[in-house]
Amino acid sequence: MSKKIEKMKVKKQQVKENHVECHQKFQARIHEAEDSMQAQHLIIEALVEEKDSLLQTIQGLKEAKNAPAPFDDEWEEEPEEQPEEEEIEDIPLGEGEIDDE
Repeated sequence: MSKKIEKMKVKKQQVKENHVECHQKFQARIHEAEDSMQAQHLIIEALVEEKDSLLQTIQGLKEAKNAPAPFDDEWEEEPEEQPEEEEIEDIPLGEGEIDDE
């Protein structure tokens, strides 16, 4: 009986160690993903800043050539026209049609 208990204790310890190891691996993967996301965020910020700088340069060049200013990020949308409701017309009955009135 004591051998069985010892085997169960050893197995329980192994399961616990496996669980801890898996947990540590999982945490490491999470940290890698977070680091990658943070790096991507920094790259995106740098690209946005570069885009803004390029747009300013382009606008400066166009203004130097007296060209019209390029579009800006703010634009007005034209209001959608509401279609007028069509009136239902009385359609005259032709020959051969049945009038249920």
